[in-house]
Amino acid sequence: MSGVRRVTGGASWEEAFGYSRAVELPNGLVLVSGCTSVVDGAIVDGGPYEQAVTAFGVALAALKELGLDRDTVVRTRMYLTHARDAEEVGRAHKELFDSVRPAATMIVVSGLVDPRLVVEVEVEAYREATRS
Repeated sequence: MSGVRRVTGGASWEEAFGYSRAVELPNGLVLVSGCTSVVDGAIVDGGPYEQAVTAFGVALAALKELGLDRDTVVRTRMYLTHARDAEEVGRAHKELFDSVRPAATMIVVSGLVDPRLVVEVEVEAYREATRS
């Protein structure tokens, strides 16, 4: 597809499963794949709050590679393995995005790719078209 930009985050799963960390479409929409608290191949220690902050950090780093920041985020999705973690993950989301107020969804799932992971996030951002 012409005009599509892709960013790799270097996670081993990207190569093994054939996906990009982020994809920017010609219309300005940027889709960031599911991000967890895996950094440099290792799970970052911590509970749901810490994992959410780290996972969103991975997503925001992908946006930064495309020249975007948290102010461009228009939608987030949070996948939790336990409903009891909603408050902690929600707290992390509020700290990062309170001034932005993206559309947000929080979903409880049966599990993630590694049982030590308790949260995975997706982010969508939008780059406004420059006017000539």
